[in-house]
Amino acid sequence: MNVLGIWDGHDSGAALLQEGRLRFAVNEERLTRRKLEVRFPTRSIEACLAHAGLNPQQIDLVAVSTSDPAKTLSRWWSGSKERYYAVRRRRTHPGPFASLTRLVKYRMTEWPSNSATAALSRVAIGRLLARHGLSQSVLRLVDHHEAHAAAAAWAARSTPLAVLTIDGVGDGLSSTISTFRDGQLRRVAASSARCSLGVFFEHVTSLLNMRELEDEGKVMALADYAAPIADDDNPLLSWIQVRDGVLATTRPGHSSRRALAKIHWRYPNEQFAYLAQRVVERTCVALARDAIRLTGHRRLALAGGVVSNIRAARCIRLLPDVEDVYVFPHMGDGGLALGAGVAAAAAAGERVDLALDTLDLGPGYSDADIVEALRAAGLEARPTEKLASRVADLLSDGRIVMWFQGRMEYGPRALGHRSVLARPDRLDLRDRLNLVLKRRVWYQPFCPSILETEAPRALADWSSRSNRAMTMAYGVSSCFSTRLAGVVSIDGTCRPQIVPDDEPSEFAALLREGQARWGVGAVLNTSYNIHGEPIVCTPAEAIDVFKRSGADALAIGPFLVERTGPDLEATARR
Repeated sequence: MNVLGIWDGHDSGAALLQEGRLRFAVNEERLTRRKLEVRFPTRSIEACLAHAGLNPQQIDLVAVSTSDPAKTLSRWWSGSKERYYAVRRRRTHPGPFASLTRLVKYRMTEWPSNSATAALSRVAIGRLLARHGLSQSVLRLVDHHEAHAAAAAWAARSTPLAVLTIDGVGDGLSSTISTFRDGQLRRVAASSARCSLGVFFEHVTSLLNMRELEDEGKVMALADYAAPIADDDNPLLSWIQVRDGVLATTRPGHSSRRALAKIHWRYPNEQFAYLAQRVVERTCVALARDAIRLTGHRRLALAGGVVSNIRAARCIRLLPDVEDVYVFPHMGDGGLALGAGVAAAAAAGERVDLALDTLDLGPGYSDADIVEALRAAGLEARPTEKLASRVADLLSDGRIVMWFQGRMEYGPRALGHRSVLARPDRLDLRDRLNLVLKRRVWYQPFCPSILETEAPRALADWSSRSNRAMTMAYGVSSCFSTRLAGVVSIDGTCRPQIVPDDEPSEFAALLREGQARWGVGAVLNTSYNIHGEPIVCTPAEAIDVFKRSGADALAIGPFLVERTGPDLEATARR
């Protein structure tokens, strides 16, 4: 079967499975250049079909996630989600009725799906699919949390498992616990959307004047800079409790913002962030303990936006009862297209084999495409011999290099295909990246990409090879704290990408060069974009961002462009 998974909400996208294997996946933001796109994933669908050489009539099954009233309304009235998108991203003022609009929005998202909303969603989606020639394909609606759970369960490639989803809201729920054995998911506990850890943290993010559904990672980072507050003195810890795998809150999500604002008034921003972060950690740990108890499985797979909180994920991993924990690498709603496709394919009898050892699942470009883009930008294009060695020379000299190689990564992290690189041991380079190139807040840490053989020595609590894609925090060993100074958070942890030493890529070769030059097979690796923009996709976008940034060089395909002056009088040379 050819199965097309689609998500048409926050961070919309599409994924293509053929004979149970993932062939291509991309999120719409990379193609429209609107960060965390909310529109129907028209270009993502086209990219899936083009990559596989399929025409629409060859798609057997289309799977789409979520049919609750809020999502159904947005399918019939696209202006509602466009308005919310503009306000959330600070593109337009919320207006005089912002408080009422917010209350209605959160109240409506708590309502579960029903037969009427499912039927209306089918009609709305069917009309959109018909425009793509997909009207003959079977359409299946997949529950929001089933999609999250399916992605994590099959990608973990281990059975039996306890599968834990923790999200904001979707189809009337905020979290679920399931067992996964022999290709079968069975839900054993679920929490109402009225009791949502994700919505709680969204409100905290918004009250800190950050963008909800986007800047929660900043809140987590800010919490590290607070003077610790004892749990007994934390006024938020009593707000959310866990009972037999189910969340219970003193206030439903739609009405909790005002009470949170009163508590925020009493604390500096960083302490308010700390209080909320402790709630997330404690609640996630309690859910994980109940998941183990209710399922009898000590291996866990996690998905949902809340598990992007790497501090909470680490707390789960360090539990004595946990044998292993796997975090799905596209854990937020951007991963729903793949999850819906997996769930639908499995339900249709396909044997799903979801291998995510590498995540280069997006568009790729030929050397000819790159040459054309370089020449259009007025840059000479001549191949560079020993590219990894040349880039290592630049990094060793304290230069910052933009790196564009192969197919684009799937998910929110740069993993050596669309990356900005620097030495991992230089604090001055970290600060230059934060304040000049990336143009983001100073307290957000950067991440390392590190060779797998380095991990047991460099990471003090290295215990699992399950999380290779910057989805987990690990403590940094004291003997490596200097060599990794530019990628260590103030709490002594980092969020690494783990790269096999024998991987036949220029990126792995670059890390091997780093061992000899700066004493560790690692680099500082951050996403190839200006803050607030999507990661670059095409060669032309890579060149544009290079010109607009202050980076010193661009390694794009086999070519190396070095900046020789403030106006980028640059050439690609041997």
